[in-house]
Amino acid sequence: MTLVNDPPGSSEAIVVLGFKNPQPDANFINQIRVQVALRSIDPTAETRLIFSGGPTTATRSEARVMADYAVNKLGYQGAYLLEEESRSTWDNIANLLPMIEDVDRIKIASLPAHALKARVYVRRQRPDLASKLVKVADYKFGEWAALKPVLAAYSRRTLRAVREDLP
Repeated sequence: MTLVNDPPGSSEAIVVLGFKNPQPDANFINQIRVQVALRSIDPTAETRLIFSGGPTTATRSEARVMADYAVNKLGYQGAYLLEEESRSTWDNIANLLPMIEDVDRIKIASLPAHALKARVYVRRQRPDLASKLVKVADYKFGEWAALKPVLAAYSRRTLRAVREDLP
């Protein structure tokens, strides 16, 4: 799937996909996803930041846990939206479509393989939005170096469901 580098327009949606989070504070994976989202904000664009993820075994949704981390730990001061019903990546995309269909660029913040899976799901559910998908700043050199073997195994498992749609 080809991602557009710089489509025209001045609005973007950055979708932060949640990960199972049984504790009341953001776990390591959700922290990474929020960090990716915040460093992917284009300061020249009108940005719609959306945290997505439903109920966890904790008392709050994944979306709320990530939003709280962004605000309380990382100092994010902008507006954001919550999507708190999703229980899977497929649900994330289906539930978010009405919130992202009117922007010029769509960014999905997650680990690289999971974001790829979500982009495939956008293409499956709304092919007309595929041209709006752009990359996020999901990797900085040296980041997560010690975790590369674990992340590679996770990526392999994550992408099984979408293998036939990958380039």
